[in-house]
Amino acid sequence: MAAENNNSIYIPLEGVESDHCALIVDKGLSKVQDITSHKVELNNNRAVITANDELEVVPNAVKAIRDLGYDVDTVKKNFPVLNMTCASCASSSQSILENQPGVVKVAVNYANTTAQIEYIPTITDPEKLKAALQSIGYDLMIDESEEAKDALEDLHQKKYKALKNKTIFAILFSVPTVVIGMFFMNMPFANYIMWALATPVVLISGQQFFINAWKQAKHGSANMDTLVAMSTGIAYLFSVFNTLFPDFWHSKGLHPHVYFEAAAVVIAFILLGKLLEEKAKGNTSSAIKK
Repeated sequence: MAAENNNSIYIPLEGVESDHCALIVDKGLSKVQDITSHKVELNNNRAVITANDELEVVPNAVKAIRDLGYDVDTVKKNFPVLNMTCASCASSSQSILENQPGVVKVAVNYANTTAQIEYIPTITDPEKLKAALQSIGYDLMIDESEEAKDALEDLHQKKYKALKNKTIFAILFSVPTVVIGMFFMNMPFANYIMWALATPVVLISGQQFFINAWKQAKHGSANMDTLVAMSTGIAYLFSVFNTLFPDFWHSKGLHPHVYFEAAAVVIAFILLGKLLEEKAKGNTSSAIKK
């Protein structure tokens, strides 16, 4: 077995109380794939391992130790996850947390916006997990004080009010855009009027979709925000091009259609759905508290 080095992983042990127990655990670790060196320090109640792939090895090592009848000192906690907008966000959050060193098991629940995390405190901590989620646009509420819980409730209320205002704003601008696009498309400057009405919906009300989609893209993943951003963004940009350069299509014998109303309505409807969802979650939380 190799000597201890800077890449050593320390796994705190429970129930390993004799040299015989230590030998059993050490032999069990030798069977775990990708472990390059291993030893059990009985006096320190820990196993010291080095590995080619720490992310895969740690959960497998913990499982191997538990299968032998011993245990590992881990921390199991539920943390609120912030900024999730769809079930895919829960999947992305879970994936990024599972890929953090020292994490044994993760389950992210979108319905109650919490993450149940089991981790080894000698390898990672809530601050590192929080930073990992922040890198892809989400956040982890690691402060467990009563003040923090009240602050979280206030944050949810502010988020609901902001979403409500954004939704009303989107609907107010979307309705005339649809009316013009469906019934008055041949009126003078119709395209420019729809452009003016759709722009604040796409760039202001829909801003969060584009920001979240970009954060997901930087990490090679996608969620519902990606779909919304791509569909509305392409429809909007295509319509802008057709408004400014209609002769491009006329020269090909085609009519330059615009889809400003589609981009605006999609954002308005999705925001409305999110608003109803947030209201339902708030009612459920209040019922549980009562």
